Amino acid sequence: MIEISNISKSYSKGEIKAVDNLSLKVNRGEIFGFLGPNGAGKTTTIKMIVGLLNPDQGSITVNGLDIRHQMLQAKKCMGYAPDNPDVYEKLTGIEYLNFIADVYDVPLKERRERMEYFLDMFGLTDAAPDLIKSYSHGMKQKIVLTGALIHNPELWILDEPMVGLDPKSAFQLKELMRKHCDNGNTVFFSTHIMEVAEKLCDRIGIINKGKLVAIGTLDELKKKEHAESLENIFLELTE
Repeated sequence: MIEISNISKSYSKGEIKAVDNLSLKVNRGEIFGFLGPNGAGKTTTIKMIVGLLNPDQGSITVNGLDIRHQMLQAKKCMGYAPDNPDVYEKLTGIEYLNFIADVYDVPLKERRERMEYFLDMFGLTDAAPDLIKSYSHGMKQKIVLTGALIHNPELWILDEPMVGLDPKSAFQLKELMRKHCDNGNTVFFSTHIMEVAEKLCDRIGIINKGKLVAIGTLDELKKKEHAESLENIFLELTE
């Protein structure tokens, strides 16, 4: 579903290398966890996958589509929720979701059904007619997640999706991620919560200082690094 080949990205005229010759493949039907300390290059990598940043070198394909040259087609099959829920605060929740649904040409019947489903799941039904500027951080996170998933994309790309969610909503999102992948789709998400990654991910990639330092199933990583937990592996590889 995602193929990343030798991508690099630098800032400050090349002085800061955020991502350094990174390659990885994410398969259909799997939840792939992308871990790393702050500043490791996770969000920069994600922004290149979704087309918000262009790599200095290398290539990225999503569902066989080159993200640089077939951007619109690639974006139609993915849903992206950023790490910071920046959203149009002068719109109501319903107006925002209808706007996103219009962008993706979601038919009226389908969008109503999906809106009802996600708003109920996230406890936003009563708040949906209110202006988003009145929402708490957690409510904004929920409305952004709903917008990212409203067109039922095959690929979910979620940057720290659990941040700001209450325990019930976080549990429901994890259940939804598992169900999505069990149906042959894909989730690529970053997290700092080791317990979530351990329990949820089919495979895990760890990035540090822009380089991919480990990739595999939890059992493969434990065996290779001679460690008992993902936390120990993470600390060992990122110190």
